[in-house]
Amino acid sequence: MQSPCRCQEVSLSPGAQCGRRHWFTHGFSEQLWSPSNMRPSADFEAMILTAWQTNCRATEYLVGHIPDVLWASKIPGNPRRTVRSIGAHLHNSRCGWTRTLGAEFGVPTPQRVDPKNVTQRQLVAALKRSSHGIAALLKMGCANGGKIPPSRAYVWRNLPLDVGHVLAYFVAHEGHHRGQLTLIARQLNRKLPSRVTDGIWQFRAFSRGSASPR
Repeated sequence: MQSPCRCQEVSLSPGAQCGRRHWFTHGFSEQLWSPSNMRPSADFEAMILTAWQTNCRATEYLVGHIPDVLWASKIPGNPRRTVRSIGAHLHNSRCGWTRTLGAEFGVPTPQRVDPKNVTQRQLVAALKRSSHGIAALLKMGCANGGKIPPSRAYVWRNLPLDVGHVLAYFVAHEGHHRGQLTLIARQLNRKLPSRVTDGIWQFRAFSRGSASPR
């Protein structure tokens, strides 16, 4: 037996009749929005992978547009780290996660870069390779009912392995470091041009496959 419709409580049109197909009205109800009712499809997989690639292009764009004079600069308050090492961390973190979650299941692990010597051009090329590693994890999860199977190497266990959480984690991690790099440039009196700081937010262009928002 269906539960009573609560359309009247939340609808913008109180007098409207509900056919139980309106996501605005019922999208967050326990009945219709629960993991047990989610069935990954080809469209779902494409959406997840496209969102990841959009994020990757934003990261590549920023790394590729950091001024040369900043690349080897030390981080204010943390002189053991440099702008270069933070950029390298983005790639190496992907490599680590690909190895941890995917190696057991045959996902190739990209080669790490040297955080002390990698050039910008080398790093942008490496980021393109490591993006495929994370994409392979997400694709594996989509093919496995929406969840990446836990590997024996995954001992942290603090990250839920459904593809939604995995995607959110990786995107949040890279967004954090994109903001960090932007702020560091300001602290070093080398503020990035607005075409770069605005450019990293042009997700529509990135989602269409463009490597540059302009």
